[in-house]
Amino acid sequence: MGIVKRIGWYGVVAAWLIGLSSPCFADDSGFESIFRNALYGGMAGGLVGAAVLAFTHKPANHLDYIGYGAAGGVLAGAAYGVVKSAHALAEVENGKVRLAVPTVVPDYVPAGAHGPGAVVVSAELLRGKF
Repeated sequence: MGIVKRIGWYGVVAAWLIGLSSPCFADDSGFESIFRNALYGGMAGGLVGAAVLAFTHKPANHLDYIGYGAAGGVLAGAAYGVVKSAHALAEVENGKVRLAVPTVVPDYVPAGAHGPGAVVVSAELLRGKF
């Protein structure tokens, strides 16, 4: 099968999969966020890999850059989704303790009586419902 035909079929399948997506009304479990970020990361990585082809000597010999870019994008997107969906290092919910990667939140504190403004980085270490 020719490379143009194969890329065309991949485009049709990708358009079909994107068309099947519907809004999800699930609880805030984080899986949807992780999956969505991995999907978008894979698409962005594939586009970056395709863009790198423009800078190679013989692009037809380096089509694997698209796959490498997509794979890297999926891994980066999934890692971003995991970090974004985790809120605290240890979370107590319904009597069960859940450990996760805490979300690091940068914040700007304006100048006040104590001195000039500063950027403060914080992360929740423990969260629970009482």
